[in-house]
Amino acid sequence: SMAAAGAAEVAQALSRPLSCLQEPDCGRAARLRALEAIRAEVQDRQLSGAVVQEVFGAQLLRPLARCLAGDAAERCRELSLQLLCHGLSHGDRPGEALPILLPALAQRLCPPQGSEPSEELRLGLLQLLSLLLQRCGASVAPYLDDVIRILQATLLDPYAEVRRESCRCAVACAQAMPEHFHMQSESLIKPLMQTISHQHYRVRVDVIQATGAVIQFGNGKSVDDVLSHLAQRLFDEIPKVRHAVTTVIAEWLLHLRDRYSYFHKLIPLLLGSFTDEIPENMTLAWTYWEKIGLQWEKENEEDLKDKMDFSVPPSHYPKGVTRPGLGCRELVSRNLSKILPGLCHDITDWVESTRIKASQLLYTLLLHAEDHITQHMELLLRTLYQACLDEESEVVKNCVKAAELIGTFVSPKVSLRLITSAFEKTPKPSCVMVLTAVIRGSPKEILQPHLTDLGNTLSQPGVCQRSEEVFYMEQLLCCVQALIEVSQEDCKEISLQLMKVLVAIMAIPCSQHLKEKVEETMSSLAKVQQLDGFLYLYKQHIIQLMEWVSVSHDSWTCYSPEILQLEVITTHSGPVIGEALNNFILILKTCLQPNKDPQMRLKLFTVLSQLLQKASETVNSQGLFPSYLETVIKDILAPNLQWHAGRTAAAIRTTAVSCLWALIHCEMLSPKEMLKVKDGLLPQIIAAMDEDSKIARLMACRIVGVLLKVCGRQFDEDKFTKTYTEVLKRLDDASCDVRLAAAHTLTNWFKCLKDSDVKSSMESHIKYLYQELLIYLDDPDQNTQNAVLEVLKEGSVLYPELLVKEIEGVVHKHQTPAYCNQLLHHIQSAKESA
Repeated sequence: SMAAAGAAEVAQALSRPLSCLQEPDCGRAARLRALEAIRAEVQDRQLSGAVVQEVFGAQLLRPLARCLAGDAAERCRELSLQLLCHGLSHGDRPGEALPILLPALAQRLCPPQGSEPSEELRLGLLQLLSLLLQRCGASVAPYLDDVIRILQATLLDPYAEVRRESCRCAVACAQAMPEHFHMQSESLIKPLMQTISHQHYRVRVDVIQATGAVIQFGNGKSVDDVLSHLAQRLFDEIPKVRHAVTTVIAEWLLHLRDRYSYFHKLIPLLLGSFTDEIPENMTLAWTYWEKIGLQWEKENEEDLKDKMDFSVPPSHYPKGVTRPGLGCRELVSRNLSKILPGLCHDITDWVESTRIKASQLLYTLLLHAEDHITQHMELLLRTLYQACLDEESEVVKNCVKAAELIGTFVSPKVSLRLITSAFEKTPKPSCVMVLTAVIRGSPKEILQPHLTDLGNTLSQPGVCQRSEEVFYMEQLLCCVQALIEVSQEDCKEISLQLMKVLVAIMAIPCSQHLKEKVEETMSSLAKVQQLDGFLYLYKQHIIQLMEWVSVSHDSWTCYSPEILQLEVITTHSGPVIGEALNNFILILKTCLQPNKDPQMRLKLFTVLSQLLQKASETVNSQGLFPSYLETVIKDILAPNLQWHAGRTAAAIRTTAVSCLWALIHCEMLSPKEMLKVKDGLLPQIIAAMDEDSKIARLMACRIVGVLLKVCGRQFDEDKFTKTYTEVLKRLDDASCDVRLAAAHTLTNWFKCLKDSDVKSSMESHIKYLYQELLIYLDDPDQNTQNAVLEVLKEGSVLYPELLVKEIEGVVHKHQTPAYCNQLLHHIQSAKESA
């Protein structure tokens, strides 16, 4: 009765402003004054809840609602809103206002008629709706249609704050009357998804939270309509947005009524957050996931009985990784067949960020699935072969980590059989990468029975000689390195096969850097076998390597990879090649026949010439090369010194001449051997002095000089004549080196003739030679002059008077007569000392 008395008193005070409000022609200013007066009476006085309720219910509610819904003056609508909020907050039976207020709100906020122009007021109207939901709870149920209609409109409001308040309203509505809301929830999904990518991140966060509640308390079937949108938000650059998605997904996994039907769709989204760059988001996902796993274990206790007792972790578990709990592992394993196909599709998507995310997730899933991976191997390998070629290094890195888990959890019987059968088609670099990763992930003792097969596969020509592409060969090298690192001393049984692969890699035209890496790998292969360095590996395998490389040597062309491999074996093995001369000389003899491909012969000759430069450290390291000299000279060098047209033929002759010079220079070709072969070689070497190549001319001059020195005493008139006429021409050579070599050879020529039986019959030739040499004694090049002076000093011993006569005939024509005078002086003193 006190409330009634208080209310009566207030009612009396309100009667004037209220009647003013209800007059049809009441102006704006008057309406405003009336509302101010009402506010003074109701809001500024400390009235009890019962009084407020009484006054509102009986007198104020309808006029204020009418004003709110239709007053043209914004300030009037604003004051009505304030008063209504006050009444709802302080009155003690707010539910009585629902039949009047909800239609008024709908009228103001729902199209077509409702369009409150002021955004601040639209926000206020929604706050009023929130207040109603908060204070009236399930009593709002009969008006749910109106609430949903309002939210469908306001969720798409141009003003961000209105959208945020709408999201909060949606949550309040879902929580207030779940069983009624369930029927209507789907109507909110479309507007929520239309606003989930709003430019303000706070709106996005609120939408995600609202979606969580709307589906949690509403119809779970809507999960399908929102998943792709939520997945997209996991790529949001704002960490708080990703945090919201993780929370919503995890809460569904714990509490959604139909969660069991959606595990396979929700798990990938939650596990995707394990690799969030913000530690807080990562921890959130892990913590939730552990909870979800434990809850699932509890719910499926019966089913898991035996697994709980016998669940022993694999002995060879990835280092530094915590093994997920049984429930988590089971959840993944049981849903893997539904998750993998979509995931594998995403790993090859055209959007880079999707591929990275998918590749990270693949690792996480395989870590959970353990040996359950086995039944998905074909799909997995197909995907990895493609993904390891991705230009984005993050994707490759994650896929390699995933492939290592195959090595850890899947029996090599299965994995290696599948991978090596992919090798039999054309092996891509990515197949080799996957194999390498599987080897790295495998325990040593489990790999051991498969080593021979692996060695044989890698050393097949179709694998190690498939291409000269450097990237492919680098992958092959990594594979060999992985085998050595994992299998250590067990590699002894495939040492030869691995050497073949390493030789094949070193033989491709590639960077010095790769060659150094191959050498390091050879060294580590030697080390695991307790050998002192890679040369001992060559020592161990040289004959087998030579046999391997020469299988088809009869049909080689310049394009055969075996030629480059032979070059590696012979030049990289240092002194060891001296132990395999039988094989080596046989290959050379077959492949250097003049009817073979010229480019190939040139390559082989270059190798031979390189080895002969340092014969004692290579082919002759065991002192065995001399026993092959006759074959080398008669069957290999002589046939290739024959003149044939063409640049390659000329280059071959040049290399053959340098090989011969190397043999002579390092004194491997003894005087005795030289006598045996001189008749066959001399005409060709004399011809070589006229080659286009300066090197060939130079070497040929030097060789003729040595042949004269060693066998000149046995020359007949014809040989002496042929020799000097060709050597003399070289004094006109464009190259200074050749001119000096020719002069040196002529000195030897004179020396031989001095003690020869044919000296007397050569007199006219000697006279001619004196005349020619005297011309060169006046050569513009001083080096030539000095060299020719030495030749003439040597030659003057034969017929001194003849020479003096010739000198006196030309000295007056010489530009530099000093040389002639020096020569005369020399002859004079020789005569005197005689």
